[in-house]
This record gives sequence, structure tokens and C-alpha cells, in this order.
Amino acid sequence: MKKPKIAVLGATGVVGREITKIVDELKIEFEEIKFLSSAKSAGTKYEFQGRTYTVEEAKPESFDGVNIVLASAGGSTSQKFAPEIVKRGGVLIDNSSAFRMEKDVPLVIAGVNDNDLEKHKGIIANPNCSTSQLMLVLKPLHDKAKIKRLIVSTYQAVSGAGLAAINELRDDTNANLGGEKFENKCFKKPISFNVIPQIDVFCENGYTKEEMKVVNETKKILHLPDDLPISCTAARVPVFNGHSEAVDIEFEEKITPDEVREILKNSYGVKVIDNPENYEYPTTRDASGVNPVFAGRIRKNLAFENGISLWCVADNLRIGAALNTVRICQKVIEKGLY
Repeated sequence: MKKPKIAVLGATGVVGREITKIVDELKIEFEEIKFLSSAKSAGTKYEFQGRTYTVEEAKPESFDGVNIVLASAGGSTSQKFAPEIVKRGGVLIDNSSAFRMEKDVPLVIAGVNDNDLEKHKGIIANPNCSTSQLMLVLKPLHDKAKIKRLIVSTYQAVSGAGLAAINELRDDTNANLGGEKFENKCFKKPISFNVIPQIDVFCENGYTKEEMKVVNETKKILHLPDDLPISCTAARVPVFNGHSEAVDIEFEEKITPDEVREILKNSYGVKVIDNPENYEYPTTRDASGVNPVFAGRIRKNLAFENGISLWCVADNLRIGAALNTVRICQKVIEKGLY
């Protein structure tokens, strides 16, 4: 099959830049590539693979002849351009929440549910960042012992909220250390030296949209029953990059911590660091800038029968967004699904 023509939509954003970097790292083969953004960022010069590109303003005609669009430009932009991309015969791999829970749109983690890609009708959704790292850990364990109940607590870095949030953490910290006043804009509470138990808006059930994304996306990706009990609490922490998660799983079948370690050591995209006696366990500094989801603190859960507790961390800009987007692109090309 002919090499695809690729476009990166939202190319000048934090995730868009990471997508471009990973296209190069994974050696994605393409005939042409173009970089698209809002009118505000159009005209920006972009160095990529030894060439200088000019970022173009995204318009419907921008997608003429484009086979695959890697998008991280926000839900409203994706909704605006998705019909134009599909109408022109392109495949949209979307990093926003716009299409994730639509019935006819595959929600995919590469290496977890690749077969769902074959059902696409022009749009493929990339899951939420906190869901993404979790799936690479849960899938092989679910295959072994079947998940019965799941409780997740997330500790999410500010980079998940974009460049303005990264700057706010830095500026708020400097102001705090200098004894100066600071007005927070990205977050409802000051982020420096603080933990904020809210990510996104609250729903009627008292959970936030971020927490419900973990609940609903997990069920869709792993094809779990709608009534399987899952609960999540999501908190924003004063960390620049890397999400952490405390995960408590009850299984249908008995599974030991040693079995979990062995399964995860041999699982795609996962690296185990689990020797707490020597203070060896994963932290966000281990994960930042690299691809694996790191798992550790694997132990028997004291509250659940057939229960396991573990800790996992990952670079949220990579596996939680850009890396999975490009991995999906890689699978689409391999399977000839464009």
C-alpha cells in the first residue's frame, strides 16, 4: 500500500509537539506531512527531520488528499473538522473527548484492543490520559483472572491541563516561596504545595467528568459489563509531568502478587519496579520522557477477596496522549486501514 499523507492538527500545542517528536522516534513512514493549527498559531516555523515547515491554519480544504490526521486540538475543533476529514476519505485519530463514548467510534489503546480498529468509520478515539496508562496494566491481568471490581485514585500532573497550567505551577511556586500573592487561573485552588481533589467539572452523581472518563472508558476498552463496579477519585498534584495511580482490583479468580509481577514483566508497554525493601518503586521522575507504564508496590489487597493493590506511573504526555496516538497511527498503517 502507498505510504500515507499525514497531518498533525494542533501541531503547536504541548501534545501536538510531542506527537511530532514521536512520529520521528517511531519512524512512521509517510509520503507527506503537514502541520495545522488555529489562525493564531499559523505561520509558525517548524523544524522536522531536517526540513523547515510552516504551520498552516486548519481549514476544510487543508484535509484534501490527507489519509491520516493526528489531532490534539480540543473537542470543539475535532467536532468541527471530523466530518470534513471523513468526507475526504481521511482517518481521524483524535486525542480529545469529543468522540470517545460514541458507539460507532473505536476507543483504542495500542497493544490492548487493536482489533477494535477494524470497526472504524473514519474516526478513532484516543482515551483519556489517566485511562490510557491504566489499560496497559489491567488488560493482561484481566485476561488472566477477570476483573470483578476496580477502585482507582489518580494523582495527575499539571501538564495534563496544558502549557498554561505548567506555567501556573511554576509561577505560583515562585510567588509562594517569595512571599508574594498569586492569582490562580487554571485551577480552582492554588496548585503550589497543594493537592486539589478536582479535575474537570462535577457531575450530578458527585464524581467529576475526569473520574467518570476512567469509569466509562475502562468498560468500553476492556469490553466489561456495564454493571461492573468501578470507582475513581482524581486529584491534581504539583508535579509538572507524569500521572500516578493507586489501583485496587478484585478479581473473579485467585491471583497472587508474584503472578501479577510475572505477568506484567512480560506485558507490552509495562515495566515493573517492585523491590520496596530497597526503596525501589516507580515515581514520576522515572516515567518522564520515556514510553513504559511503570508498575510497583504490588501486594495482596487486604479489603478484597482475590484482591491486588498496585501503583502505576507514566508520562501523561506520551502514553496518555501523544505516544498512543502515534502507536494507533502505526497500527492503522500496518493493517492498511486508511
